[in-house]
Amino acid sequence: MSAERETLIVGFLKRHGWDQAKRGRLAGDASFRKYDRLEDHRGRVVLMDAPPPQEDVRPFVRIARHLHARGFSVPEVLAEDSEAGLLLLEDLGDDTYTRLLARGHDDHALYAPAIDVLIALHKLPDAVPEGVKPYGIPRLLEEVGRIHTWYLPMVGAKPLSAASLAAFEDIWRKVLPLAWKVPTSLVLFDYHIDNQLLVAGRSGIKSVGILDFQDAVEGPVTYDLMSLLEDARRDVPPHLIAEMKLRYLAAFRAITPADFATSWAVMAAQRHVRVIGTFARLKVRDNKPHYLAHMPRLWRYMDMCLAHPALADLKLWLEEHVPHSLRTLQQ
Repeated sequence: MSAERETLIVGFLKRHGWDQAKRGRLAGDASFRKYDRLEDHRGRVVLMDAPPPQEDVRPFVRIARHLHARGFSVPEVLAEDSEAGLLLLEDLGDDTYTRLLARGHDDHALYAPAIDVLIALHKLPDAVPEGVKPYGIPRLLEEVGRIHTWYLPMVGAKPLSAASLAAFEDIWRKVLPLAWKVPTSLVLFDYHIDNQLLVAGRSGIKSVGILDFQDAVEGPVTYDLMSLLEDARRDVPPHLIAEMKLRYLAAFRAITPADFATSWAVMAAQRHVRVIGTFARLKVRDNKPHYLAHMPRLWRYMDMCLAHPALADLKLWLEEHVPHSLRTLQQ
């Protein structure tokens, strides 16, 4: 961190009475954001350091206040300097789902309320706050395009021809609308166990702390479900995935299992291709190679969703241009 940035942070903390608090690094993530915990006799708060121009805290603030007002356990925004990219947030604790599961916590006891959060959110008539944009085709295409921008060069593949790139885009333009066979709602976008906490002293959906939602969009209700249950970082037991899908569908009888399965397959393929490209970018551009450990799991997920008939053309394209020999990373 630059001395100039640290001076800015100290000034922000002083303005809000936290400059004398004990301060320690809490976490960093795949973005430019960093989190520090501040602690004194009053308790604990979290400092989000999200430096512009790489980061913009305003979407986080807007969505946090929207969800907090509707009874969800998101960090309350206690102070903000949006221009500087600094926030003081409620501290929801240390019990992330990732840590709890690593300690042997019952997975059903964690996943069931996390699904119930999505059920409650998707039942809200005003789930999508003002200013949240639709998950549009241009963004979806840019995201899947990361596979040939970052992944294929990383594994030593030959550059794709203009015709192959055009075919790739055409396939996605045909299949992406199928994801909208289900209703739309607020898509939290990074709804997975690294971004969920078990909040002490709270029950039901309030027991689920939600940490990361600044990239939220309006899109198919299957997206966050799939993000949680086909987690890039963890193998979720198949029986639990099946049970949680049924739990969700039982709350929305108007969604047919067939439409749900089609939307799921398309959104899963889109997300997994995006994450494959993004993890490659983190390694090549940002020198964060540890995300590559998850690549085998992501390719297994791709094999699962490509079995859906709607993705037959995408399956053929990948078999030709990203054969299995390019899906095995030697680390």
